[in-house]
Amino acid sequence: MHIEPGLVDTTKIFLSYATATTAALYATKLAVDAVKQDGPLALIARAFLCIGLVFCFFEVAPHHPVGVSEVHLILGTTLMLIFGVAPAAIGLMGGLLIQSVFFAQQDLPQYGMNVTTLLVPLFAASALARRIVPANVAYVDLTYGQAFKLSAAYQGGIVAWVAFWAIYGRGVGMENMSQIATFGVAYMTVVLVEPLVDLGVLAAAKALRRLQGNPMVNLRVYSAA
Repeated sequence: MHIEPGLVDTTKIFLSYATATTAALYATKLAVDAVKQDGPLALIARAFLCIGLVFCFFEVAPHHPVGVSEVHLILGTTLMLIFGVAPAAIGLMGGLLIQSVFFAQQDLPQYGMNVTTLLVPLFAASALARRIVPANVAYVDLTYGQAFKLSAAYQGGIVAWVAFWAIYGRGVGMENMSQIATFGVAYMTVVLVEPLVDLGVLAAAKALRRLQGNPMVNLRVYSAA
């Protein structure tokens, strides 16, 4: 998911620095909490793994420009469920930064917008998970309905932020709104795929019980909170 270059004029782009900084600070708070719970080595290992996966999602996996942005299968909820919200957030920031610096320098001015668009929905999906997944249910036992709600929250949040940046940058003209709608319709198809991926990965984790207790995997995957 990349905001189209030039979508927000340089005179307005300061807002993205503020929102991205706020999101990054909250991710830092989550990282500190993760270190207290699982230790620094677990966080570092999971974060590096997430960075590599996110880079592959953005650069290697198929992606197509649609309207005001691009359609990617980001699998943010998959990363959150398997590795935890803090490693997922670090992975999204780091993987996107590597891609922008080495492969798509034209996206660097939009980095703040992209980070905001990826992280804020992730935090919302994490909060939703705490509400809809009972404390006595491990993630390997999630239902399709629960996975769908998490995916809808994450992907819907991405669409909402992209729409915000597009309207902030170009207003509510007919052409701009049409491009936003085109992107939204195309992107929400990901909601149909991501829950299946989530459940498939969780099913694989359930079959690989030897991963239980492995510091590379979020403890909640196998154990109730």
